[in-house]
Amino acid sequence: MPRSYQALFDVPGTKGFSAAGLVGRMPLAMLSIGTVTMISQLTGRYGLAGALSATMALSAAVLGPQVSRLVDRHGQRRVLRPATLVSVASVAGLLVCAQLSAPDWSLFLFAAGTGCMPSIGAMVRARWATVHRSDPRALHTAYSWESVVDEVCFIFGPIIAIGLSTAWFPEAGPLVAAVFLAAGVVWLTAQRATEPVPRPRAEHTGGTALGSAGLRVLVATFVATGAIFGAVDVVTVAFAEEQGHKAAASLVLSVYALGSCCAGVVFGLIHPPGPPAKRWLVGVCAMAVSMIPLQLAGSLPLLAVALFVAGLSIAPTMVTTMALVEKHVPRTKLTEGMTWTSTGLAVGVALGSSAAGWVVDAAGAGAGYRVPVVAGAVAAVVAFLGYRRLREPAPRRGGRGADERKPESPDEHGGREQRVA
Repeated sequence: MPRSYQALFDVPGTKGFSAAGLVGRMPLAMLSIGTVTMISQLTGRYGLAGALSATMALSAAVLGPQVSRLVDRHGQRRVLRPATLVSVASVAGLLVCAQLSAPDWSLFLFAAGTGCMPSIGAMVRARWATVHRSDPRALHTAYSWESVVDEVCFIFGPIIAIGLSTAWFPEAGPLVAAVFLAAGVVWLTAQRATEPVPRPRAEHTGGTALGSAGLRVLVATFVATGAIFGAVDVVTVAFAEEQGHKAAASLVLSVYALGSCCAGVVFGLIHPPGPPAKRWLVGVCAMAVSMIPLQLAGSLPLLAVALFVAGLSIAPTMVTTMALVEKHVPRTKLTEGMTWTSTGLAVGVALGSSAAGWVVDAAGAGAGYRVPVVAGAVAAVVAFLGYRRLREPAPRRGGRGADERKPESPDEHGGREQRVA
């Protein structure tokens, strides 16, 4: 491992919370695609599968920021365990209803309940932000590391979810995802030494983190970006089935994540100069352009190559997004702010997966890849329109934002604090 990454873990406790974050984030890559695979196996209805995936994403978009807002106020341990219990119970209900061929409304009811799933990536990044608050270079490397961890989840998560659901029984993928979530949250919240200390109630003023114009630009752009991801997932499963190798969809989607993983490792080492807003704009545009070659992939190997290249722009863009959130959001709302970006992605995934499911049902998988192309174009347009907001200095707000990041003494801080999906 390069020295830049090794140095991150010199601080006691960092290995533990990063490892727990890896386990707890696996459902992020498993639950949606596992549900799509399960429903398509049991009913053959890709439209229903995409709609359920969209419901999960929309529910996460509504409930996720509220969970993170409570975390900012009350701490990770007090909030994450009850929220996880609701989410796991909802997954269990969804699996039972699917197995018993219950009415569609019951599937949607339990799918909505899964939105209480905490943003584990946000919680882990909050701990990194506390550990390396006074060292921007180390924090850049830490965010890059966590992007690599995200992509590791997306490399192995679809393989596990789709593989279990096709080789074992249809409900196996979502079931194992729920187990990972419960285990990861229990492990993470057991590590009290690195848990960020909530800020005093008096500092939680000024409404939600969305009061930041810069954050609103990021979230709006990520809605379109999420539509890319959601559409690619659904259409790739359908495309692999048309090719007679449905189980291979997990491998193809893992190659997509592998491209992002490789880019994230390199990006964490180079510490690129220049304003982050410009890097972010270039990254969004690169993601949009990378969707075009998918139209030309007539086989799974060619599709895998195209997706690997497309993945190269993901991690650097996500890392830069975290830096921009820190710049534009007060520290007392940082966990919520990070989760709002995940919320934008979740809404986009919902729209993209649902649209792709209906297009696949109506016109086949080949036509389905037009959905991420359109989503990419929308993301680029929104990014250009909002770029000026991201270039402007963040306004001073209560709670000492990232733009006011003077070091705090140990006595003032009282231990560790929080940030962050």
